[in-house]
Amino acid sequence: MSSSIDRALMAMSIGDEDSGPLDMPDLPEYCSSENNILSIIGRVLNPEKQKISNLILDMPRKWKLYDRVRGIALSQEKFQFIFKCKQDMEMILEKEVHTYNEWTLVLERWVEHPPSDYLQHILVWVHMRNIPVNHYNVPAITWFGELLGHVEEVILDTKRSHRQDFVRVKLKFDVSRPLLRVKVVNLPKK
Repeated sequence: MSSSIDRALMAMSIGDEDSGPLDMPDLPEYCSSENNILSIIGRVLNPEKQKISNLILDMPRKWKLYDRVRGIALSQEKFQFIFKCKQDMEMILEKEVHTYNEWTLVLERWVEHPPSDYLQHILVWVHMRNIPVNHYNVPAITWFGELLGHVEEVILDTKRSHRQDFVRVKLKFDVSRPLLRVKVVNLPKK
């Protein structure tokens, strides 16, 4: 009996494969935009190590928002968290870099019509080291940073003492590009 039911279910289809795409009616009851206003959409960078089902359970605990947020698995790589209040959502977005199972997550506020680069960037602080003394200024360091991503901020005041052997640079990093630990730069010859 169950094998005949299985065959019948497998034979079911939404329409002929050759009939082309189906057009969904533009009806208000089919739209969930209102429910998504207080939500974050996210993407895992290593689906083999970051199981969405576990992430949905663990992140609210990690954020200490237990009953104030609920998660939805959208695919094996994407997820959504819907918050009860705007302050909780903004607090999570302000933290910038989030990790799960020792891998970075890409999180962005939900938008109804996402741009083509949606869930492609993370804001990250990097340490830039071994900067030549003749190029130890904000414009040169910004140029170096642009080799890695879009520079948002450079923490350097050349009028004050600087004790660290690095300069902190905040980058908008494209996660589709390979991560570089070292980059050799040829300087101008004078």
